[in-house]
Amino acid sequence: MQNKKNGDILIVDDKPDNLRLLSAMLSDRGYEIRAVMSGSAALMGAQAQPPDLILLDINMPEMNGYEVCQRLKANHLTQNIPIIFISALNEVLDKVKAFTFGGVDYITKPFQEEEVFARIETQLSLRRMQVALQTQNDRLQQAEADLRRALEQERMLNQRIEAMTAIEERHRIARDIHDSLGHILVGLNIQMETALTLWQTAPDRAFEFLGEAKKLGTEALNAVRRSVTDIRSDPLQGQLLDRAIAALIAEFHHTTGIAPECQLDLSLPFSNSVNTVVYRIVQEGLTNICKHAKATSVQLQIQTTPTELSLKLQDNGGGFCADENQNGFGLQGMRERVLAVGGQLEITSAPGKGCRITARFPRNEGVV
Repeated sequence: MQNKKNGDILIVDDKPDNLRLLSAMLSDRGYEIRAVMSGSAALMGAQAQPPDLILLDINMPEMNGYEVCQRLKANHLTQNIPIIFISALNEVLDKVKAFTFGGVDYITKPFQEEEVFARIETQLSLRRMQVALQTQNDRLQQAEADLRRALEQERMLNQRIEAMTAIEERHRIARDIHDSLGHILVGLNIQMETALTLWQTAPDRAFEFLGEAKKLGTEALNAVRRSVTDIRSDPLQGQLLDRAIAALIAEFHHTTGIAPECQLDLSLPFSNSVNTVVYRIVQEGLTNICKHAKATSVQLQIQTTPTELSLKLQDNGGGFCADENQNGFGLQGMRERVLAVGGQLEITSAPGKGCRITARFPRNEGVV
């Protein structure tokens, strides 16, 4: 006799001798047995406490085994319980009908203990596997639902982050307009005041100052137009980052005659907010080189790995004292952009030593 419960079996037979024989036989094998003598009692017992398997006699008064099986299969609480029909050798067993109504096997009387045990254990094993598979399937479906919710929450969060990044970008551009335009307008005002002072005594000199003032005015107007365009539009213009960077490099080459040495590996995607910051850094860095560096050589490296995106922009120009010029040439805007997406920025420069801009951006899992 086995100590553990091997399964809960409901036996349905209108003959007490059969019930006693099967109950004793299966109890000795470690099964928990319930026995009833009518189809109606079987239906109530199966619904109240669904067994693991039902042994169902075919020929019973009032309600035969086929009808009991049909009703059990029509009830969602009992439809998955395996049913083995019981039939005597001298009785006609309609096997097609038995399987059509939902039976999984049949046992003939008189009972052979090993055969009964083998058929029952086969169906219980199949039932256990079915339950295990259903449980696993339910877990997978739940995991899929949880993943879908997490992805939707992440998508909404990314949208909010990108919206906030866009607002911060506009604020930075507005501040850049204020700083750069203010510098230009101060110079223009000085030129105008000097021209007015010299107008009566030295009109030729005054005319020269007016010419410089006009150049500054044109420069201020162009700066405002560029900044307004930056505020109104997506800097990437819907392009992939590598194409947008290639366009910047081509424009820089056309303007300066310098062809940057480029090593670009953007095979792994990063979020749009990181791509925008990378684009802005390259754009600002190349603009600074064009305006201030007087460089003859420029190197640009951008590489993506499963954990980060790294960027290095270097020139051999005049450089500057980085410790004393933390806010000039748009450096403060670069720092703010990089920090906003969780990156790190390092700017190395010295007079006569060129400038190197290095940035690293960690990958946020699932954000592309």
